[in-house]
Amino acid sequence: MSFLTAEWQKLAFVNYQVDPVLLQPYVPHGTTLDLWQGTCYLSLIGFLFTETTLRGIRIPFHVSFEEVNLRFYVKRETDLETRRGVVFIKEIVPKPAIALVANLLYQESYQTLRMRHHWKQTPEHLTVRYEWKKRGEWQHMAVTASHSPQSLEPGSETEFITEHYWGYAKAGKGKTTEYEVTHPRWQIYPVQDLDLKVNFGLTYGPKFHFLSEETPSSVMLAEGSPITIEGKTIIWK
Repeated sequence: MSFLTAEWQKLAFVNYQVDPVLLQPYVPHGTTLDLWQGTCYLSLIGFLFTETTLRGIRIPFHVSFEEVNLRFYVKRETDLETRRGVVFIKEIVPKPAIALVANLLYQESYQTLRMRHHWKQTPEHLTVRYEWKKRGEWQHMAVTASHSPQSLEPGSETEFITEHYWGYAKAGKGKTTEYEVTHPRWQIYPVQDLDLKVNFGLTYGPKFHFLSEETPSSVMLAEGSPITIEGKTIIWK
């Protein structure tokens, strides 16, 4: 049985091209940075969890909630395959129990903050907005797109960003947590506009403050799908 099942809905991606040196201290043992056409990406992502279960059990008041995370991309070579995955700088959710379980069992970097979301659809477009409050300051990401999703283009930047199916985290000296995330290929909405107000230094620390002044390299909006998160394994140095 999967550790967690859910639906991820309306995933908004704001992507930045960064110097790999920035992320190297966060790369878990056994993995290397995964680049697309020689470029290193860091992504701010907001989405909605729904229909969430832990080991098949629906936990009251923890079935539907927002998440906003900052992540980058790695890969791990095994004897049989290349596993392309993600590492999280921080994941924000509004439910303390979710953060506690993820941090204890998967060595993730969850933080609990007040959050809210708003979706608006008109005949012309769809707007998806996620907000979180840090030290009394509301921050937000809002993506407006055409409301007709399209299939992923093979070999595209969007395919690279969305098609990572493993999670990795540092789990102590010489140890890395590895877990699989399963979902079908997502359909993508053509993006028309971005409204972004994020204090990256406040939310993610001084090393990431510069992103508040950076222009994103790309913006994406994915429809989402049912997903599973499988049990973890430990990679030893």
